[in-house]
Amino acid sequence: PEVINGRTHKATVVDLSPWVDYEFRVVASNSVGIGEPSRPSALLKTKAAVPVVAPTNVSGGGGSRSELVITWEPVPEELQNGEGFGYIVMLRPLGSITWTKAVVASVEASKYVYRNESITPLSPFEVKVGVYNNEGEGTLSSISIVYSGEDEPQIAPAGASALSVSAAEVEVSWQPIAWNRHTGRVLGYEVRQP
Repeated sequence: PEVINGRTHKATVVDLSPWVDYEFRVVASNSVGIGEPSRPSALLKTKAAVPVVAPTNVSGGGGSRSELVITWEPVPEELQNGEGFGYIVMLRPLGSITWTKAVVASVEASKYVYRNESITPLSPFEVKVGVYNNEGEGTLSSISIVYSGEDEPQIAPAGASALSVSAAEVEVSWQPIAWNRHTGRVLGYEVRQP
């Protein structure tokens, strides 16, 4: 803090954070040194303001068919800048010009699931997440690409063959399913006996 003239009895404190409780002390100084600080003032909360910090680590993916799961790291309380804090989720299919907007009215929220039967499996979406409070809408995150949920594989493995190894064992082999937008990621196979 800057030193204030000895004949001045008030000062304006600047660069404080909105909607935060502060207390203040005053110390006197002269050429000999600095005296004891005053007792702390009563707590004073600064006025609320529109939030300016957007959520970070916006990502997502997974979920069920016809779902788009969006996740983010919540904004800490000291950066919410006022009451009525929540999140604004904006999404659109990659290449589209129209944004879909959803409001998540929860301070603790870190996830939103958009459900729509017209979403095809593993479709890319542009996603951004913003913030708001009672003072208004704040900053939006940068755009992230998130893929919609997968569907069950639509293609059966090809080339299944069996080889008798012993009286009690059979070795079964097949050609793996190659990844594409329609099959998704194959996490495993199940061998069944008809």
